[in-house]
Amino acid sequence: MASYELLIFDWDGTLADSAGHIVSTTQKAILDLGLPPRENHQIAELIGLGLQDGMRRLYPEFDPNWVMAQLFAHRRESGLKIHSTPLFAGAVESLQALRGQGFRLAVATGKPRAGLDGAFDEHDVRSLFEISRCADETADKPHPLMLEEILRETGVAAGRALMIGDTEYDVAMAASIGVPALGVACGVHAPGRLLSGGAVAVIEDVRALPNWLLR
Repeated sequence: MASYELLIFDWDGTLADSAGHIVSTTQKAILDLGLPPRENHQIAELIGLGLQDGMRRLYPEFDPNWVMAQLFAHRRESGLKIHSTPLFAGAVESLQALRGQGFRLAVATGKPRAGLDGAFDEHDVRSLFEISRCADETADKPHPLMLEEILRETGVAAGRALMIGDTEYDVAMAASIGVPALGVACGVHAPGRLLSGGAVAVIEDVRALPNWLLR
């Protein structure tokens, strides 16, 4: 078995098949708020970042605090659910298999805490993860603070952890503190981009992870 002890998962695009949902709900908010239009690929490019950082990059011409206030007001008024997205096929079974193999599991995500907690409850997977960190309670990716906090609280050395994600933000975050990163091809960034960013390998999706770790 590989020498990893702690597996740290991104959420959107890695465990959750949420890219289309994120793009469509963001487009609806943009339309409802009368913001300048953006292409779907421009929105998808920012999946994985924290909401504030994503909006800052999407609308650099506006005060990010104003954009955030508008988005949260729209969310309250529309009653938009921020967590109702499916997990990828086989994701739960793979996580259960990994736990059975003795791995410790964690989540490091650009989602807000309310969104991740809602997803945990929706899919009944909270008990599978020892610890989680979200962008609104620490620093946004690719800053490594959320990983540093996870490593400190679990007592796991950087080289004994593995970050699994679908974006170069995940890979860059991990690489900056010496945590190996494994890419998944089911999300928003192409495999070549993940490998160029320093991923040790790219697998199709998390269903392949138990066997990859035993290679």
